[in-house]
Amino acid sequence: MTAMALDFSKGIIEVTWHGRGGQGVVTSNQMLGKAALSEGNYIQAFPEFGPERTGAPVRAFLRISKKPIQLYSQVYQPDIVVCIDPTLLSVVNPSEGLKKDGTLVLNTTLTPAQIRSKYGLKSGKVVTVDASTIAMQILGRPFYNMPTLAAAVKATGAVKMETVVAEVLSRYPGKVGELNKKAMERAASEVNIE
Repeated sequence: MTAMALDFSKGIIEVTWHGRGGQGVVTSNQMLGKAALSEGNYIQAFPEFGPERTGAPVRAFLRISKKPIQLYSQVYQPDIVVCIDPTLLSVVNPSEGLKKDGTLVLNTTLTPAQIRSKYGLKSGKVVTVDASTIAMQILGRPFYNMPTLAAAVKATGAVKMETVVAEVLSRYPGKVGELNKKAMERAASEVNIE
């Protein structure tokens, strides 16, 4: 299955990210938001922070629209949910609040069919990628955020892949950026979409 461009006929596209403190949830959210902005969209990108510490569950939110956004609350019914940490799947239900026709993007070794069964998802799109393995093999460290971001972009068409890669290379010039680019390209080629 190939990516479909997001449908803005309903107005705003809302995204919720799940991860743990220190894993780059906020950074991934910002990269997607900056890419959407550079493609001529309006955006809101913001994290949900409390007294979090490294390793604690963290969420980030993003809104993308063709028109100015005048909504100033947390995202409660996202069109897209992205979970970059597979250990969170036993702590949170990432499909909670996801719109019926929404897209769930997970860093997991499970198949989309297994995820559908686990969470009782009868509609929408389920996307899985083993971002953990990709990150360890390419980056040598557990930085799952960029491979998972690439899977989300590939599955949703939220932005062009080259736009988000350019944002990543701008933020991380040199070797780190090139390794992230390689991890993102691999994730985009290995993503499972159902």
